[in-house]
Amino acid sequence: MEDIKKRIEELREIIEYHNHKYYVEDNPEISDYEYDMLMRELKKLEEEYPQFKSPNSPTERVGGKPLKEFQQVQHAVPMLSLQDVFSFEELKDWHNRVVSAVGEVEYVVELKIDGLSVSILYEKGELIRAATRGDGNIGEDVTQNVKTIKSLPLRIKDKNLLEVRGEVYMPKKEFERLNEEREILELPLFANPRNAAAGSIRQLDPKITAERKLDIFIFNIQRYSGPKIEKHKDGLEYLKELGFKVSPVRYVCKDIDEVIEKIQELGETRGDLPYDIDGVVVKVNELDKRDILGQTAKTPRWAVAYKYPAEKKKQN
Repeated sequence: MEDIKKRIEELREIIEYHNHKYYVEDNPEISDYEYDMLMRELKKLEEEYPQFKSPNSPTERVGGKPLKEFQQVQHAVPMLSLQDVFSFEELKDWHNRVVSAVGEVEYVVELKIDGLSVSILYEKGELIRAATRGDGNIGEDVTQNVKTIKSLPLRIKDKNLLEVRGEVYMPKKEFERLNEEREILELPLFANPRNAAAGSIRQLDPKITAERKLDIFIFNIQRYSGPKIEKHKDGLEYLKELGFKVSPVRYVCKDIDEVIEKIQELGETRGDLPYDIDGVVVKVNELDKRDILGQTAKTPRWAVAYKYPAEKKKQN
């Protein structure tokens, strides 16, 4: 029996490793057939030995039983919205307020993915819960649906309490495929990838969510009981080491002029990205200075979202 348990654990690790190679690194090491054979073996063993089933097994990614309704979740740390700025003048005003409060700072510039924000909690290395933002204080438990996102690790090596924030999104190609399918079935079309992602993550039947190839970028550590992390960029690097998919587009800038330069550069190529963005997020890098800056009732004072003007439609 110990051999069976050991083989089940081994299969779970192998499958999650290959999920990461395929969905996060875009660098598969085995064929689809080999992957399917590993998954088939694991499913068979879990069916034959139900005492070894686990809610965080890769076999659970296909979606569990339909829910009657979503349960409410109280956020331990409020999920705040970001203050928007629409010009470099407004951005500089925010920068001046930051500097007058805490002195010179470094900034991290990241893409603002246009999706649905979620909070994900890990305890003892296991994914315990995922919740939507809701009103910032109370969200909805979407754990079963979030587990269907194959780029998200269900288990991590760090056993400390870890709460991360991420953005669930639908890649443009999947959005087009989904709408084509809905058109054939004469179903209402989704207006944009963001609406499609939000509608998919809030399905009461996780199997429907699993059929829609959602993805996620993790963008912040919200709570962590392990060793102190000094800077936001170090936190992102550590999340990457743990197997999370973090935004590949992120820059550390020494001053506001460098921030503006990066925003302009990113604006020129935003239409070429495989996912929608609705701006760029500028965050203070030093976490101790974030603590000093604090927050208002609705927004953190240590970050803003720069919103690009709407893209002009190309004329045919």
